[in-house]
Amino acid sequence: MASGSGGGQSSWAQQVHRLAGDEEQPVAPWKPPVDDVFQAAARRQAAARPAALGKRLAARLLDTVVLGAVTALAAVPLGTRAMDHIDTKIEAAKQSGRTVTVWLLDGTTAVHLGIVLAVLLLAGVLLEVLPTVKWGRTLGKRLLGIEVRDIEGHDAPSFAAALRRWLVYSVPGLLVIGVVGVVWCLFDKPWHQCWHDKAAHTFVAA
Repeated sequence: MASGSGGGQSSWAQQVHRLAGDEEQPVAPWKPPVDDVFQAAARRQAAARPAALGKRLAARLLDTVVLGAVTALAAVPLGTRAMDHIDTKIEAAKQSGRTVTVWLLDGTTAVHLGIVLAVLLLAGVLLEVLPTVKWGRTLGKRLLGIEVRDIEGHDAPSFAAALRRWLVYSVPGLLVIGVVGVVWCLFDKPWHQCWHDKAAHTFVAA
């Protein structure tokens, strides 16, 4: 009787230990569910729509004001020096008493112009390219609630694409013909891309 009772108690104790988890069992760490990348990309593409042209224009104007202010820090003093240099050449021509052709672009003024252009391009990289790569938006676009996306993956563009986008916008812009590239978005379908968007394979999303 005692032997049987003891055997029953031993069996019951083993069951309690097993239920209590005395026996160490390997536990798999909890992992948060991972969203399928293809489904996420499909949802982004389905939700993407081009931004309103009015917002894009307002954002571009804000970015241009900021960029112009930064460039002016170098352009104003250099421009003043260039004008003084030209005035000196004109005054020397007058005092010579001879007919002299005074060239506005010479070695001195060309260097000043080159520095201004270099500052403009560098400021464009810092204020336009890098924010577009990191966040998909510049200051103006952030304030207007729009962003630049890759036309295929609908993510922020790569550095190469963002740099190409800025150069295709700024260089023709300095030559005035960039106006045609900007107006192009009025007629482009379905993403309303400007020339710089087409060159970078991007579009501006709401």
